[in-house]
Amino acid sequence: MGLRINDTIPDLTVTTDHGTFSLHEWIGDSWAILFSHPKDFTPVCTTEFGAVAQLAPEWEKRGTKVIGVSVDGVEDHKKWKGDIEKVGGAPAGFPIIADDGLEVSKAFDMLPAEAYLPDGRTPADSATVRSVFIIGPDKQLKLSMTYPMTVGRNFAEVVRALDGLQMSAKGVATPANWVPGEDVIIPPTVSNEDAKAKFGEFETVLPYLRKTKAPT
Repeated sequence: MGLRINDTIPDLTVTTDHGTFSLHEWIGDSWAILFSHPKDFTPVCTTEFGAVAQLAPEWEKRGTKVIGVSVDGVEDHKKWKGDIEKVGGAPAGFPIIADDGLEVSKAFDMLPAEAYLPDGRTPADSATVRSVFIIGPDKQLKLSMTYPMTVGRNFAEVVRALDGLQMSAKGVATPANWVPGEDVIIPPTVSNEDAKAKFGEFETVLPYLRKTKAPT
């Protein structure tokens, strides 16, 4: 059984270009994003990791750590970071896990338990290692999304989803296409009386859809 929303992620000891550490200890009290790819020195993933590097100030602003995963080794990661920084125009200061044993890929259900890396492999051999996982300070999985190799991930959406998760941690929900500054939804489990006490004024669009200003 793979990881599901609100499952606690496995506390794996991982080897990265920044050293070896426990995932839980690395996350600490922060939010975390784990993003993966099937091979170093591939075109789409290079642009994606460049985008992650460009967003360093945004991750810091949100108290969020980012970490990459690849099924290549540490030395390849170190060399590849030069390409990432050239494409992204920003330092790639985040660690990348060397998952050449596929431990992380299997634990996060990106590859089946019987998967292995054949000699002379291509990215197609680990194509499903193209995921994003957002993890809360409680070490629980809050969101996951998986892309094919040919479609670059939209990291503006990853930031938006992170904002939504951090907002929902305050006891509200967010509507479709929500961005910070817009109204939020009061959960149906909250009575009108409690909603009034907690949020003040709110708009009743439908009996089960009530909107209010986002809590600060």
